[in-house]
Amino acid sequence: MKKKVSISYSLRFDRTLSHDPFRQVFILLGILVVAFMLSYLLLSIFGGDWQEYCEAKQINEWVFPLYLLIDGNAFSNFYNDDHASKGAVFAACLTYVIGVIIFTGMIISVMTNMIELRVKDHKEGRIHYLKSGHYIILGYDEMVPSFITHIFDGDKDAYVLILTSTKSTEIKEKLRNSFNDERMKHIIVNYGHKTSTESYKGIHLEAAEHVYIIGNHSKPAHDAINVECVDSIYRYLSDPKVTQRPGGITCVFKDLDTYAAFKTSDIFKKVTDLGLEFTPYNFYAGWAKQVFVKREYKEFDNPDAEPNKYPAVYGDGIKPDDKKKVHLVFVGTTNFAVAFAMEAAHVLHFPNFDNKDKKTLITFIDKNADKEKDEFIIRNRHFFEVQPYYYYDLTSEEKEDMEPQGIRTDFLKFEGKNADFLDVEFEFIKGDVFSKKVQDKISGWADDTTGQYLSIFLALSDQRQNFVMGMNMPDNVYNNEIPVFIRQDRSDNFVTNLRKTDERDNDHKLIYTIVKADGLLDTKKRDARYANIYPFGMNETAYSADNRSLKRAKLINYLHETANYETYKFQGILVLDSMPESRIWEEANEKWHKLTVALKWSNLYNSYTIRTKLACLRAMRGLSIDDKSHDYDTLSEDEVDVMAKMEHNRWNVEKLLMGYRKAHENEDKYAHGDFADKLKKNKDLFIHHDIRPFDELNIIKELDHEFSRYIPWIMKMTEK
Repeated sequence: MKKKVSISYSLRFDRTLSHDPFRQVFILLGILVVAFMLSYLLLSIFGGDWQEYCEAKQINEWVFPLYLLIDGNAFSNFYNDDHASKGAVFAACLTYVIGVIIFTGMIISVMTNMIELRVKDHKEGRIHYLKSGHYIILGYDEMVPSFITHIFDGDKDAYVLILTSTKSTEIKEKLRNSFNDERMKHIIVNYGHKTSTESYKGIHLEAAEHVYIIGNHSKPAHDAINVECVDSIYRYLSDPKVTQRPGGITCVFKDLDTYAAFKTSDIFKKVTDLGLEFTPYNFYAGWAKQVFVKREYKEFDNPDAEPNKYPAVYGDGIKPDDKKKVHLVFVGTTNFAVAFAMEAAHVLHFPNFDNKDKKTLITFIDKNADKEKDEFIIRNRHFFEVQPYYYYDLTSEEKEDMEPQGIRTDFLKFEGKNADFLDVEFEFIKGDVFSKKVQDKISGWADDTTGQYLSIFLALSDQRQNFVMGMNMPDNVYNNEIPVFIRQDRSDNFVTNLRKTDERDNDHKLIYTIVKADGLLDTKKRDARYANIYPFGMNETAYSADNRSLKRAKLINYLHETANYETYKFQGILVLDSMPESRIWEEANEKWHKLTVALKWSNLYNSYTIRTKLACLRAMRGLSIDDKSHDYDTLSEDEVDVMAKMEHNRWNVEKLLMGYRKAHENEDKYAHGDFADKLKKNKDLFIHHDIRPFDELNIIKELDHEFSRYIPWIMKMTEK
């Protein structure tokens, strides 16, 4: 039989005393009541003449004992009065002494202690101040300042509440490195556990404008804990007593595979069913969007300055007759390199793809590329069932037992017109970036200025190696102004300042002169050596929401949801222009909310490529890459056809990288038209029949043409 636990009364008393300073006041009041009763009892025991004194002085006899406790003059007056007997004076003296102990000792101590506890609780974040309209950040790591900056960019008067189990004083000291005193007044740090529903009550989570679940990247179970946090929020908001809802939830996921899984599964559907907008975020993929989509980054030390621009990895835009291909080189196969490569494959599609020479080429250089390539391919197996890849070993001399070099087809499951039709391909090179063979390879690429738009990404896990390599690339890289992107952990200052120092305006360009083979001089103006180096990956500027792309994605979905699938036409432009914009946005948001996660991401990736398509349209029209003057112009039929092919090429890659696979012959509705209605249901199992060359599509290709015609309308609706 289990023994009964015995707890001493002193433990209960100490817990009561230390739990809340107001309990100390209640205990003091209790002591005062006891003292008052004792005072009255003593006066009554030692004589009744004190009552005559009260009558003579017109003092209520119930009030007189209280006077003796709180007023020293009351005892002095009673002592000198003729009505006071020795017994009564003795009783009054005892009462006075008790009062002195209580009011000159205990009350001062209690009040001082209350103030000290209040200050301590404030410093430790145990007092809650914000009740509604605030932004909540759950957890703390080095990315938090970027989220706070994003919030302040949207609302300079916002209040931000950080809930963390780390010491509040430590968090505040870290934040002071990033924010001035005025900003710090709007940042509240509270102590608590982000997975505890009890913690949500004090911070009024349900009344927040938005909730950011960040966690701590240094913890190996980061993603699992954040998922647990989402579940805790769901349980808290599901309580019938909780009637409000936050504006939305953004949840950070560290692992790329976790993040990818959430793009195709409705694991958080129960949260969205509560009416919440749920947005997954990945640090590495977020930075890739800054480089390839938004093409800008902010200097954290100067947040009010205009963002710095990243160069387009496709030059000034690509026309259908462009002879160059886009070539991205990633040094290392780190999370950054993989995430950037995946995002690039999603968004970098161009109108000059008409044969194998114009595919976007993504190259990984790594000492362990032979092993890393296998993991990458397995992660994206359905892509490599359709598309071959390249492999080269630059670590040793050729041997008979060496792996085959060049094109590899070992993962292919299709052939003929059903294979090698994608406009993106991958290359894996085994070698040390500091070795002569790899350096010569990079130098050769950089010298090929007529055949490719080259960009180099230094994404090794060691920041120092990235920096050393960025400062010591082959001369051809600097001479031909190849953009070099250098991964930096925290500050962009050194790389940014070095680039700005070497950038020259037209009046201060350096003169570069060579003697050509015919003996004549060739002269051109150049920037200095490091004018084309760019930092990326800084923790402090990690979060950069792209609300414009989200709006465009919602409109893209709206157009498809309201299309006529008998004629494969969208609502007419005149019909849309006659509708109030507020009605369109209301319907678009409603339809977006009902969408599956996979379809949301499909529309988002389509939205991300609009900037690339616009750059190509501008190039086709003879405009500069940033010239927006004709973005609202109606597309010609030739432009529509080019954009439609680009869109389907993009869609092919998107579906394969998101986990869909191309239908085999015995599953293909195109090959078995009599069973098309049955076979097309396989799409629910991520088997898609339309993953094929554009020319092999049926009438469904008209949707790609139709979408291209509506790009100007989407631009007009989202440029405000």
